[in-house]
Amino acid sequence: MSEPARMPSPREVFEHMQRSWLAADGGRFDDLLADDAVVEMPFAPAGRASRIEGRERFRAFAAPQRAAFPVRFDEVRDVVVHDTADPEVIVVEYELAGTVTTTGRRASAPFIGVLRVHNGKIARWREYQDMPAITAALLS
Repeated sequence: MSEPARMPSPREVFEHMQRSWLAADGGRFDDLLADDAVVEMPFAPAGRASRIEGRERFRAFAAPQRAAFPVRFDEVRDVVVHDTADPEVIVVEYELAGTVTTTGRRASAPFIGVLRVHNGKIARWREYQDMPAITAALLS
């Protein structure tokens, strides 16, 4: 009898997310999402979705956003991972640094995320973005 496959931990899933943000395809982590995943961006700009339910809905939302976002991510830095009492949940602090492709300017912005991983897939991703820093990077 074989051992059951070990599911990736929330830390391992977040490491995979970081690698995907730096990949040539521009940050796709959709394959890590559960079918019924919930992605939340509580500080989303007015007129933009702040909650998306389901992997396919997230893909439909994210594809045009990625295509229009003129930044290539070069580095995920200052990563701090906080474990919680729930083994499926971690809180992460990090800074994404990249190059604005329209100007060549390098910029960065801090983020905080709350990640719930169930059965090796992202069940919930709540990301708090520093929108003023992102706006300043894009407008400079």
